Amino acid sequence: MAAVAKFPPWISRWALGLAVTAWANLPSLRASDLPPACPRSTAVQDRPELARLLQPSLQSPGERVDYRGQIQTTLAGSPRLSHWCVWIEPGSRERRWQPAIEAALTRWQEVLPIERVPDPEQAQVLVVHRRPPLVHREGRQRASHGRTTLTSRYVNRAGRWRLEPSLVVMVDSTQRQEGIQATALHELGHAFGLWGHSPDQGDVMAATPGARPLLHLSRRDLATLNWLYRQPTTYGRLWTAVPDP
Repeated sequence: MAAVAKFPPWISRWALGLAVTAWANLPSLRASDLPPACPRSTAVQDRPELARLLQPSLQSPGERVDYRGQIQTTLAGSPRLSHWCVWIEPGSRERRWQPAIEAALTRWQEVLPIERVPDPEQAQVLVVHRRPPLVHREGRQRASHGRTTLTSRYVNRAGRWRLEPSLVVMVDSTQRQEGIQATALHELGHAFGLWGHSPDQGDVMAATPGARPLLHLSRRDLATLNWLYRQPTTYGRLWTAVPDP
């Protein structure tokens, strides 16, 4: 997961409230006005500042059925959509990479409306065969098999603007196929809005993997996802024009 800036909780709540209040007075359209398919983008305006991840506003709940207290939101709300479009980079030389990515995506398609598309201009999520860059922490370099980056942008699709999260999921292939699949399953969880980690190694979104690759979402993963998709957000909201910064 990409490094994020952290702020005191009161700043997070104030900034989020200010942003939502300002946008509430701007003209918008119903979400149902957007075609259910994934039209190509015809214009894009990047707004990376809206994707800044904030500290969770909830206290750690301890033992419970989910790990909502670990999930971060953004200045624009929960980075989620009611319908996702995903592009997978073709032509990998590693034969085990593509099947592993497809198997991981299938698990998420069982619980979320996700469409695989042939054109990256149709997608909010790009899955690429790439070794993530090293992370420098406490004077040391740390390598990982997968990483997901998040930004925000206003996208014009079929003549209508909306705010979308834009994700790049990087998954390396220097593992066995099950390892690649488990890494992709975890990173796609970030892409679909689970920006945080579970403290339980039995969950796909665990901070550190267990001894065996996890290839199925746990009950706690599903419960957290269900909670997340009930949270408020301005992602996916339609606009007649791009709001001013």
